Parts: sequence; structure tokens; C-alpha cells
Amino acid sequence: MLKTFVARIGGLAALALMCATGVAARDLRVMTFNVRYPNPDDGPNIWAKRRDLFVRTIRLADPDVIGTQELFQSQGTDVVRALPRYRWFGRDRFGGHGSEHMGIFYRTDRLRLVRQGDFWLSETPAESGSMGWGAALPRMVNWGIFQTRGPGSYRFLLMDTHFANRDAEDEQARRRSADLIARRLPALAQGLPIVLTGDFNAIPDSEAHRRLAMILTDVWQNAPDKQGPAGTFHDFSGTPGSMIDYIMVRGFRPIRAAVLTTHDGARYPSDHFPIVATLRHTR
Repeated sequence: MLKTFVARIGGLAALALMCATGVAARDLRVMTFNVRYPNPDDGPNIWAKRRDLFVRTIRLADPDVIGTQELFQSQGTDVVRALPRYRWFGRDRFGGHGSEHMGIFYRTDRLRLVRQGDFWLSETPAESGSMGWGAALPRMVNWGIFQTRGPGSYRFLLMDTHFANRDAEDEQARRRSADLIARRLPALAQGLPIVLTGDFNAIPDSEAHRRLAMILTDVWQNAPDKQGPAGTFHDFSGTPGSMIDYIMVRGFRPIRAAVLTTHDGARYPSDHFPIVATLRHTR
């Protein structure tokens, strides 16, 4: 079954993943993955029909930590049931567990969660469910401070987010969201290395991306070894569109990155391709 699956994910992405299995002890493997919420109107792409493929995609990529977007609690439960070495945490966009989460998954045998928290992308970031700058829905950041296990242990901050999705109507919201994250980073990180994962709903030359690129390194743009298309949103078509999903870092050096076009025939694990990256700790 594994050989059949590998053949179906495309040669370049498969090769990148297989070569990535022998990482150095201080390297970190990170994934960002917009899950696509379990919309009952998705027809052949409903969660029940793509759940196993989603799980296999994670299993093959073997990330230490995953920042997800659009995750419902039931989907998180399905993933950790199938992959019991992972745990996840986070509140949903309203501060509870009935809607979309910025769920962060991590391998408990590789990472220890030291501290966690969240804030909303608004003028009142401590207010659960608050909306800012004309966005139609609450947008937020989920974060955790982790410590790696084993020799050469270190701590790092991972933040996960999902910016407002409308085109021109939400341009200001995305820009102001990026600015809020940039301003809050120093107090949260306190000198620790940083990983930011997210669906920015913005292309690389957008104001939101440029603001964050002033203080963080875009892994896809700077990794010396890249595999896959330079686009992540495909709307279940398999045809790469815009690059709107990102891994950005400080205190890590990108070693390799892959946009995974995993599929099984016409079925894809999500309407976004995930990005998986190997990062080398530089401190």
C-alpha cells in the first residue's frame, strides 16, 4: 500500500520526503497545512473521504510540529487517533471548540510543550472572538513554546495563524494583522528562535507578507533545496494556484522545503497543498 501511495504523490515530492528522513539531531521538521474544514457540501471532497489520505500525508512527511488552519475538533481527534504520537492544542476562533481552530500538532516523543497561548487579530487581542479592521470573521494566532528532546535540546516559539480571506475588502485586515504579529513577537519570543506557520491569504509581494519578511525569513523563498510547485491553493483541482501558505522563521536556517502535491487519483487531502520544511537551529 505504501509503495502505491508513494507512486501517486509525485516523484519530486516523494523523493524530497524520503531524503529528508535523515535529519541532524538539532534539525526541526515543520509543516503548515490548511486542513479545509469538514464542509458537508464538499461532495466527493468531504472529510470522511479524504481523512485517510490526510493522515497518510502527515505520516509520510513525519513532521515534528504542524501548524494547521480551519481545523475542527473532530478532525483533530481523527488525526491523533490515527497518529497517537501526536497531540494538538488550541481554541477556536470564538474561544471555544465549536468552529475552526489554528490547531498545533506536535510529536510528544520529540517535543515538550512548555507554554501555550493565543490572541486575536484585532484592536482588542485579548478578547476572544474579536474582529478587527473590517474582517468578516474573527482571526487569531495560536502559539506554543516547545523544547526539543534529546541531545542539543533547545526551545523555540511556534505561532500559527490564518488571515482574513476576502480580496480587496480584507487587504487592510491582513496588513494590520501582520503588523500586530510583528509587534507582539519580541515579548512572546524573548530571544527564542521563532517559527511562524499560516495561511496568509496573500501572495509573496503583498503588504502583509512584506511586513513579516522584514523580521522573518520566508522558508520557501530561501531554502537551497526546494521541491514542488510555487503555489499552494488548488481548490481540490491539483492545479497549483497562488502561494498563500507560509513557513517563516528566525533563529533557524532553512535546509529544504517541499510543497507536497500528495493525491490518490483525483482525491487530495485538502484544497491547499501543505508545505514541509527542514530547519537547522542556528543558535
